[in-house]
Order: sequence, then C-alpha cells, then structure tokens
Amino acid sequence: MTALGEEMYALVERLYPLCRSITGDGVRATLDIVGEYIPLDVHEVPTGTQVLDWTVPQEWNIRDAYVADSAGHRVVDFAASSLHVLGYSVPVSATMPLSELRAHLHTLPDQPSWIPYRTSYYKPDWGFCLAQDTLDAMPDGEYEVCIDSTLEDGHLTYAEHVVHGRVPDEVIVSCHVCHPSLANDNMAGVAVATFLARALAEHTPYYTYRFIFAPGTIGAITWLARNAERVGRVRHGLVLACAGDPGGLTYKRSRRGDAEIDRVLEHVLTASERPHRIAEFTPYGYDERQYCSPGFDLGVGSLTRTPYAGYPEYHTSADNLDFVSPEAMADTLAVCREAFAVLDRNRRYLNLSPYGEPQLGRRGLYDALGGRSDTKQAQLAMLWVLNLSDGEHSLLDVAERSGLPFDTVAAAADALHGAGLVKA
Repeated sequence: MTALGEEMYALVERLYPLCRSITGDGVRATLDIVGEYIPLDVHEVPTGTQVLDWTVPQEWNIRDAYVADSAGHRVVDFAASSLHVLGYSVPVSATMPLSELRAHLHTLPDQPSWIPYRTSYYKPDWGFCLAQDTLDAMPDGEYEVCIDSTLEDGHLTYAEHVVHGRVPDEVIVSCHVCHPSLANDNMAGVAVATFLARALAEHTPYYTYRFIFAPGTIGAITWLARNAERVGRVRHGLVLACAGDPGGLTYKRSRRGDAEIDRVLEHVLTASERPHRIAEFTPYGYDERQYCSPGFDLGVGSLTRTPYAGYPEYHTSADNLDFVSPEAMADTLAVCREAFAVLDRNRRYLNLSPYGEPQLGRRGLYDALGGRSDTKQAQLAMLWVLNLSDGEHSLLDVAERSGLPFDTVAAAADALHGAGLVKA
C-alpha cells in the first residue's frame, strides 16, 4: 500500500496544475492522463443537449489571464495558479482604476495569504481570485485587465471505465473532474478511483464495476440522462472525494439510509478500528445527491476523509500538494478495497440440511480447520452460517449478529457450500 500511495500521489502531482472546469480542454487533458493508467471510454455531449431538467452549457476554455499594474508587472497571473481566474469568466480586455476593478476581485480576508476558488458557471461574469495580502499591497491607479478565454458552443466531456464482473449488475464509482488546482478536492479522489479500478481488474469480481469521471453536478446529471436503461442495473454505488487529507474517514449514507453499501461501509470501518464518522444523508454535497435524487433513489453513498467544507483549506489554494499525502490516499484505497471485497462476497444462503445441526465432523469440516489459529472462531462461524441460512439473511447479517469477522463468516460459507450443506 505504501508503493500504491506514492503512485497515487505522483498522479495527483501531474493532474494538479491543470485548469479544469465543467467543460473544456482541461477536462480532456485530465482524462488523457487518467487514460494512461486505465482505458477510458470518453463521451462528448454537445452544447444545448437537454439532460433531465438541465441543458449542457457552452464550453469554456482559457489561455491566459492577468491583472498588470502601470509598470506592466502582473500582480495577478493565471500562469502562476489556475485559481486566479473566476471559473467560466467571459473574455475581458480593458484598463480600469482599482476602484472599478475591486468589484471583480475575490479574496479571503480571514485567510489573507490564500487564494479562493470561485466560479460563475451559469451567469455571464468575469473576475479574479487573489490573496487578500496581494490586494492590500495594490496601490490606487490604473490596471490592465486581460482574460483570454472563449465561451462558445462545444461539448461536455466525461469518461467511463468498466471492470466486467461475473454478473451484469453494476456498482458505480463516481468522482468529479471539474475542479482546477485543488489537490484533495478532487484529484485525490480521481487518483484513488483510478487505482481502485486497477485493483479490481486483478481478479474477475462478482459485480460489474463502472467508474464515472465527470464534471460535478452537470456531469452526473448528464450521465443519468444518457443511461436511463442502465440505471436499473445499478445495485450499489460510491462517490469518492476528498480522499487524501489528514483527517479520519467519513462515510455519508445513501438517501435510503439502509442500503447494502451503507451497511458494508459501516461494518468495514467499525471492524477496522480506524477513526471514522458515519454521517446521515443530506441533499447537499457531491454527486451522491444526483444519484440519490428521488426519481432514481440509487443505493449510492459517499466516502471522504474530511467532508466538503469541513476543513479550512477547502476550495482555496491551501488545498495543495502539501495538504494531501500518499499515506492518506493509500488508507482510503484500502478501505474501498475492503468494502468492495465484502460487497462482492455478500450472499444469502439456504441451509440444505435445516432440521437439526448437520454432522460436520464426518464431512471433514472440523478436520479442515485443525491448522487454523482461529479454529474455534471458524467452527462458530459455520454454526452461525448454518443457523441463519434461511434465504433471508446475508453473510453480512451473520457477521453483524455474531460479531465475527466477515472474512471468517465468508470462509465458513465457502466450506459449507463445498460440502453441499448450503447453496447460494
């Protein structure tokens, strides 16, 4: 996991400088890099396409932007940070006094050395984001203002990667690719999703896993609008974000509150004894609110470390490469792998010898456990599986009720299945 953490961090380093938005070449460049790690199916959806109650907007691209003083010095320079420009700014070329320019400048007075992240996706506007310290040092006078951008008909871009399983029922893993230079929100999530896809492909999983890399909100809505026939096959889902900060893990339940993915994540986090928090669903946050909208009501939860808006660095230039770590991303990836291993093995079984306890010794089941360090626990797991294999209880039910590790319960079910005592 240490090596994987370093690889994920290296991917975040490559992605971090790119200027991303909900459309444009920054998203394409991001997906090009991810595509070096896993094969992607890239989709281009034209401007004006109706997607549920929304319309795909015009495409935004930017080449340069700056605020220069009378001596030509760039006081604010897009080349230094993609956060310096208000996202989706319309083109501007003008000279104006600081008194007029101030209305278009965004700062964080409480964090005077940080640059905020601001956007204006659906209302034509322009502006710059800068440190309050920089603004305080700007004398009155004339400033040259330039935003070399285009806002014109184009496309919204998103991508999918599919790990085919033994059944067509799907688990979706979704992360947003629309934020500019913010390392935790959400390039760490993109990196964890990428390496999770690679890990799942090492062995054929039970479910089919569909990874969705899309702009926030409008991207998830576009995917839902274009995949109405597939939505019925989605059994579980997870939105990944804020996956690399130093905080403990937080799992936010689906709208249902008791979906299988909710129970699996709570079980895995509790059993691992990691510091964590289980949060109830709210219709605010990341794209879980789209997948969990009442018309779809999919069993999709959200896994983060510190949740959105829960850390001072959120949506600022302090969400940088120093804020995320290989260790934190490796831990997030490990939890995802543990959770999906449970999800993939969680079945309901039927006891084929339900009248009284079957004789396990003459079937060699006790002998098979002789060399295990947890022999008594494994024997107890067999008895629990036999007792609760009524077609109604899952292996997760057995683990929760017995207090036994899920892996021990699943191994017991495998042994009993091999002996012909239960069937899935």
